[in-house]
Amino acid sequence: MNTEALISELVAELDDGGLRGSFLVRDLRSGREIGIEPDVAFPVASLIKIPLAVATAERIRRGELDGATEVPVRPGRITTPGPTGLSRFRHPARVAIDDLMYLAMAISDNVAADVLFDITPPAEVTRMLREWGLRGITARHLVGDLSETPAERFDTADVHLAHSLAIGAATAGRGHRIAQLDVSRANSGSARDFVDLLHALWTPSVIDSGVAERVRELMGANLIRHRLAPDFSSDASTWASKTGTVLNLRHEVGVVEHAGGGLFAIAALTESRVSAATQPEAEALMARVARSLRDRLRAT
Repeated sequence: MNTEALISELVAELDDGGLRGSFLVRDLRSGREIGIEPDVAFPVASLIKIPLAVATAERIRRGELDGATEVPVRPGRITTPGPTGLSRFRHPARVAIDDLMYLAMAISDNVAADVLFDITPPAEVTRMLREWGLRGITARHLVGDLSETPAERFDTADVHLAHSLAIGAATAGRGHRIAQLDVSRANSGSARDFVDLLHALWTPSVIDSGVAERVRELMGANLIRHRLAPDFSSDASTWASKTGTVLNLRHEVGVVEHAGGGLFAIAALTESRVSAATQPEAEALMARVARSLRDRLRAT
């Protein structure tokens, strides 16, 4: 099967599974790539924590911040399913900036991320990305906004109604009645934009090598491993990544390093038209599509 036929088959599989996706796989050794609608912009949910971590690490390198500085953190007091870490704390705490970075990346702690955004606001993160020549990803709002969607207004048994609203309220131009799903108002980027960022972090670039190493370490510590990780982790490979989820959007971007020297950046950004909060079939499908694209690129 040629590459064009493979992509058509994968698009059909996604459609059958109720998904639309933006995928890109790039060989970071050669620069060759293969993808499915890689330039379509999506609201990126917690993927924005990667550029936040890069910006924070860079400010520590410059001496503008001290990673050991302890910051007072108000408890999140969130009781709905999903959020983790400080988001669920019931009492105030003091946490070092370095440790806030770990919590934001390893367990996708929204409160930790927003404390970091208080220190380096979204507009400054965006400015620093542009300074590095990364023009596609835009940070516009705090991560805590992801916990203020229609889903939080329904009982668990009725959360599918929020997903129905998310699916039905989109516009042809990628706008949306729900701000967190509107690419002009949400934190946004495409599969290509995130692969470009991963490329800059895993190979020599304008991003300082020590900063890049720290972010690679944080992505390698990611404990959320139910999405793409099963298809890219093995005894002969390592998988470093970050996930992002809000309503009917499920994303993951990462890099797989093979013991034989292969190095591939992978971005999978998807939206579902199935009105269910829990969709293990969608998680498996997006991983299978990403793996098929990587396998084709690796074989050629």
